[in-house]
Amino acid sequence: MPYVEVALSVKSRPSVIYPILKEMTRYPEFMPDLVSVDLIERKDNTTITRWVSNVDGRIIKWTELDEFDDDRMHITYRQIEGDLKKFQGEWILTPSPEGTEIKLTVDFEFGIPMIAGLLNPILKKKVRDNSMNMLKAIKERLENQT
Repeated sequence: MPYVEVALSVKSRPSVIYPILKEMTRYPEFMPDLVSVDLIERKDNTTITRWVSNVDGRIIKWTELDEFDDDRMHITYRQIEGDLKKFQGEWILTPSPEGTEIKLTVDFEFGIPMIAGLLNPILKKKVRDNSMNMLKAIKERLENQT
């Protein structure tokens, strides 16, 4: 099962970054690979969101359960329905001398064992690139605010 972890330092405080990460329905505004993120349900410290992404012309859809720990400013997510067999991870904010390190982890499984050995390295690179693009988009949004 492929696992991807990307991190990027941003010149901003966790208390400024965390609310942006929580607004997942706004991600398509500044992340070109995302077609849509729709809020299905919100209660207590969780949301259920439906995602549509365009990865190299291939549409990937999933619904995820997002859990928010506001005290720790930490988000975990996991697919509850969708195109992949497994898709889960977390957003981790760690204060650093430059501001904050934003880390995104993605643990996924394509779901076709016979071709997993061939596809997993390709998918892992795509997920890594897409995850880093998400972090760069968040960094750009934060650092270009006035």
